Amino acid sequence: MTDKQTEQRIGEQKEQKQGQHIKPHPGYSGQARENRARMLISCPDGPGIVAAVSRFLYEHGANIVQSDQYTMDPEGGMFFMRIEFDLDQLPERVSSMEEDFEDVARKFQMNWSIHPLSQRKKLAIFVSKEDHCLVELLWQWQAGDLDADISMVVSNHPDMGDYVRSFGIPYHHIPVTPETKNEAEQRQLELVNGKVDVIVLARYMQILSPALIQPYRNRLINIHHSFLPAFVGGKPYAQAYDRGVKIIGATAHYVTEELDGGPIIEQDVQRVSHRDNVAELKRIGRTIERVVLARAVKWHIEDRILVHQNKTVVFN
Repeated sequence: MTDKQTEQRIGEQKEQKQGQHIKPHPGYSGQARENRARMLISCPDGPGIVAAVSRFLYEHGANIVQSDQYTMDPEGGMFFMRIEFDLDQLPERVSSMEEDFEDVARKFQMNWSIHPLSQRKKLAIFVSKEDHCLVELLWQWQAGDLDADISMVVSNHPDMGDYVRSFGIPYHHIPVTPETKNEAEQRQLELVNGKVDVIVLARYMQILSPALIQPYRNRLINIHHSFLPAFVGGKPYAQAYDRGVKIIGATAHYVTEELDGGPIIEQDVQRVSHRDNVAELKRIGRTIERVVLARAVKWHIEDRILVHQNKTVVFN
């Protein structure tokens, strides 16, 4: 986005009334949202799991509206399940329901969780100077396509401050240098601690330390380019151009202590040719990055992802 386009977009946003209503996610509004929840389950595979879960929900008066399941190997593998259900007076009953489900969970050695839709996830977006991924997330959020609340944007540069604030979202500029990195991360932790459920790295060009990664295990999403073959270090698009690559893409993944080695959530690619110069490769790459990151964030906030070791099962 050019400076002129950014200024125009800021002007358009400022013309809108402060505190404007953000559209709810299509299909999830009013009473439907209040009484709907999702259950995520992973456990060793075996007979009777689906029957036990379905019977439990039936006995508690719940109506299953969507169900997905996957087994890695019917003999000794892992089983994964995502169920969406409606239950009258869910907010008052969810705690006792969770207590009752412990008996089922123990029998099948389940890792499980229940996520009421009324408890919208809170996002923090970290960004540096490149704005394409941030802009995509903000536009989708404003349109109601991201069923979450954006609590804040954090950046090591001041560039996007006015644009973000035009959406009514707090913007925190925390400079990062090699000398101040630890202090900066401590400030970031203080900002997000207890206030956000998910951190999205929308082209945030800093390596995070374990102190920030560990509290947000499988809740910290990153995006980066994907080249075949991979080109590490500086100027990857120039390296790709020099090698005459034919495919470029992007990968969204959960962040772990291993750089760019966490569980992959989503990927996409596009064919390119010798006619595409470095600038065109970058343009194509930015488009893929923003789309792939938005998909990954959407699937996470809709509880569609289960992590097993260093892999994901995504029910989309």
